[in-house]
Amino acid sequence: MKSVNKVILIGNLGKDPEMKFTQGGMPVAKFSIATNERFKDKDGNWQDRTEWHNIVAFQRLAEIIGQYLKKGGKCYIEGSLRTGSWDDKETGKKMYKTEIIANELVLLSGRGEGGGGEHAGSPRAASTSAGGNNFDQSAPEPEHAPAGSSPITDEDIPF
Repeated sequence: MKSVNKVILIGNLGKDPEMKFTQGGMPVAKFSIATNERFKDKDGNWQDRTEWHNIVAFQRLAEIIGQYLKKGGKCYIEGSLRTGSWDDKETGKKMYKTEIIANELVLLSGRGEGGGGEHAGSPRAASTSAGGNNFDQSAPEPEHAPAGSSPITDEDIPF
């Protein structure tokens, strides 16, 4: 029986993406987006619920994210869930973190809306699968990780 691990989100970035590089030079982008849900509580009052999602992208998609996504920008993300675990150094307790490994991206923000599109309101798409997109294909200037940040190792790559 075939299984499915697919996530589709539309949301806004909480802060600019964090760009890092593996020891082998592969670009990695990490960021979070917020999705909002509006519902009526038991008393009939409208309530808002915000959920934060941790996103990771690799290779060319990471470069595109680093160039075009900014805090507040709206985007469409497709990917799959991955949960990693580690032992807390202080308590020894097993810790878990679930992230979405992105493989599709559509920018939904126009210029001045935290996403910098070429034409306001015109979405732009990128994918880790086959070609054709509207992005500048030149490699961006390498960004160096801030002092004290942990480097990404090849073990962090899901493939």
